[in-house]
Order: sequence, then C-alpha cells, then structure tokens
Amino acid sequence: MHILSSHTEKTELQLLVRGLVYAPGDAHYDAEVAAFNLATRHTPDLVLSAVNADDVVAAVRWAAARDMSISVQSTGHGAANAITGGLLISTRLMLELSIDPEEQTARVGAGVRWRDVLRAAAPYGLMGLHGSTTDVGVVGYTLGGGIPLLGRKYGFASDHVLAFDLVTPDGVLRRVDAHSDPRLFGLLRGGKGNFGIVTAMEFSLFPVGELFAGGIFYEGSHAREVLAAFRHWSGSLPAEASASLAFLRLPDMEEVPGFLRGKFVMHLRFAWQGTAEEGGRLLAPMRAAAPVLVDGVGPLPYLRVDEIHADPEHPVPVHEGGMLLRELSDGLAEALLQLAGPDSTAPLLLAEIRLMGGALAAPLNGADPDGDCVGGRDAALSFFAVGIMAPQIAHLVPAAIAAARLALEPFGTGGTAVNLHGHLAAPELAASAWPEAARVRLGEAKAELDPKNLFRHGHAILPAARVVHAAVA
Repeated sequence: MHILSSHTEKTELQLLVRGLVYAPGDAHYDAEVAAFNLATRHTPDLVLSAVNADDVVAAVRWAAARDMSISVQSTGHGAANAITGGLLISTRLMLELSIDPEEQTARVGAGVRWRDVLRAAAPYGLMGLHGSTTDVGVVGYTLGGGIPLLGRKYGFASDHVLAFDLVTPDGVLRRVDAHSDPRLFGLLRGGKGNFGIVTAMEFSLFPVGELFAGGIFYEGSHAREVLAAFRHWSGSLPAEASASLAFLRLPDMEEVPGFLRGKFVMHLRFAWQGTAEEGGRLLAPMRAAAPVLVDGVGPLPYLRVDEIHADPEHPVPVHEGGMLLRELSDGLAEALLQLAGPDSTAPLLLAEIRLMGGALAAPLNGADPDGDCVGGRDAALSFFAVGIMAPQIAHLVPAAIAAARLALEPFGTGGTAVNLHGHLAAPELAASAWPEAARVRLGEAKAELDPKNLFRHGHAILPAARVVHAAVA
C-alpha cells in the first residue's frame, strides 16, 4: 500500500497535468471528491480534476509507478462505497460532446451526463438509452451495462456502444472497439471500471418518436390490490413497454409535493414509444386497479422524461441495495408486501420492482469469448431499495436493506445489476454482479491487464489468482 509522504507528491503530479490536483486540507478538496450520495465520503490521498485524456494518461502512469491505487468518479451517482486512499481521478470536466445525425451516433467525454446528450440530440429527433434519471453520467452508467428507461425495447445501453477511448493500467490510451480489440471491448461492456479509465465513448442513438409515459400514484392502503393487478398486467405487456412499481414512504419535507408529503403511496411508472391511443389501451388495467391519487401518464415531450420516475434532483444521504429476481410469483408478492407494504415498519424510502425481459434478455453470445459481461439477462425483475440516512434512523437503514435482500433471496437469480447493487459490505460481493462465465473471464483479464490490482475500488473484481487463493483459504 502506498503511503503519501507529503505535499511533494502533489506537486510532482501537478507538474505533469493541466487539471488541478488537491490533497486533504486544500480549500477545494472536499468539493472535488464529493459524491451525489451524501452518506458516502471519499478520502483519497490525492484527487486530480482531469481536463483531458492526456491528464488521465499522465496520472495513471504516475500512480502506477508508485503502486498507488487508482479510482475514478464523474457525477458521483454510483458512489455506494467510500474510496479510501490512493489517487482519485475526477472526470467531471471532460465534457466533449458531438452528435452525428446522419449516422445517429454520439461521442461523449467521461464527464457528460445523459441530460446533456438528450438536449444535444433533441433537435435531430434522437435520444440515447439513459436510465430513470438523466442526471447520471453516461460513461459510468454504460460500463455497468446500463438498464435504460426503454430497455425492454432496445436492450442494455452497453449493447449499443461503438467504441471506447480507454487508458489502461499501464498508462496507454487505446481505442477499443469490436474490430481493434474484441476481447477488451466485450469486457468493458458491463465490466465496470476494472480495466482502466474510459475518457470518451461512442454509441448509437435512436429516434424519439411519440412517447406516452409518466406515473400513477395510488394510496398505499391499496398496495395489495395494486401489486396483484401489476402482476397480472405485466405478464401480458408487449416487450416494447417498460414499467416499474414502487412502494414509497415519502418524508414530510418541503421538497416533496403536498399530496405526497409524509405519505405511503404506490407509484406505477410507465413508458411506451407509440401513440396515446395505443398507450392508453395498454395502461387501462392499471388505471382501474385501485383508486388513483394522481394520474400523470400521457403524451410526454422527451426532454421531460425525468418526470416518470421523479428521482431526486439534488444530492441526498442514502443507503441502497438491489438484486435480480426470477418471476413475480405469489410468494414474491407476499414477501414484498411484508417487506414494504402498509404494515411495514422498515425505514425504506423506496422499494421498487422493475420489469426486465424483452430486449434485455438477449443472449450473451453463449461461450463466445468476445461476448459482453452484462448481468441480468436471465432476470424477470430488478429489485432496488433505498433508505435515507437521516440522523434518527441512519443506524437502522443498512440492516433494513440487508433484511430485504435476505427476505427476497429465495426468489432471486443469485445475481445483481452492478449499477444497482448498492453498498458492498465486502469486496468479494462485487462478483455477484456478473454471471459465472463472465466472472471467470473478468478475473482472468484482470490478472493480465491490471496485475498490480491498481483499480481495486468500488465494483472491482479480484484478479483470477486472488480468487483461487481466496477459495482455497
């Protein structure tokens, strides 16, 4: 483990880069390391605010020569685990963005958010495959596979990547695509940040078309009826329709709309690319499922897609966790009601089930060594739970998330979606985000491409040799 001796090393790195380098105690250190999750506080030895790929190359080489661990952060939305020690490279200022309307593609720097892509693509009638909020960084989300808002129609975001610009652990900037390096290209699509730092990415865009989408709120007292209706309804939905159902216990705060403040409600989220007439017919059974508090589903301008899930717009302190589920059975429905229904006392802000399947279930190319590393192809549902780390309940929330996972384990696939895994109580738990074949490939490649295990923070897989050693021990 590298120990930072003094500000001398900060000065050494600063002389190699254009971006600014900060050490603990510097005026802007806390702001530069801050995550979107306010419950996560990173404490690296140094943080570099990189402005271009050359900065990243120089910093990786410098850290590698000193056996310093290296981590990366852009928007900080995926920061479930705190980074301690080493060099943190912030890519939030790397804002390259271009749209090719003829090819229907985009190229983005590592700091670009999905919101920026949508605004740039909208004049051409195009959109990208973002998730439930467009505030998230494009690159980090896609490296984790990325479950799009319209994923059942288009598949994972990583399915549509064309190329990566990647700085590998040896400090070399490489262009990685299906032709130049098919093996590494497959590892990056779903393999998260195990093999370096992506400084730019190119991917396909899609026509916006007509969007019929939004949310329906029901009184929480009708949770059983709503869940039963959702179970029956979702089984007959076209593969192109996307939906999720959330149990929401919203705090009594000014930021929460008055009709929801301090209430327990059920929130159906729905998205369909098609006419309002088609979408209305599809949604009709859920509109009749139970008395409706607010029906906000209708034709929606695409730039307002964040209204569907209404995720937090500002940083909040949370603890979260997720898993993948096999099917919405009687047993799972009852477990969900026990976990988050009207009689639950668990300190959970949100417990959500999101439909998978459709194009998300496309095969992993079997035993093809150049296939991707996305987990979740075999899941029918994704489960995700969040608790606010408010002072009065912060000591209860992690246990509640752990209890939720345990209660739903009999209905799980054994896997997680890496971006929705949540807090990692132990490093080896990161491996559950990948199918076994992908996990083996990732471990072997990790030992080869990152032999010093420099990129070992967050959702990092152990090198193959270490996995074998841990199994023997």
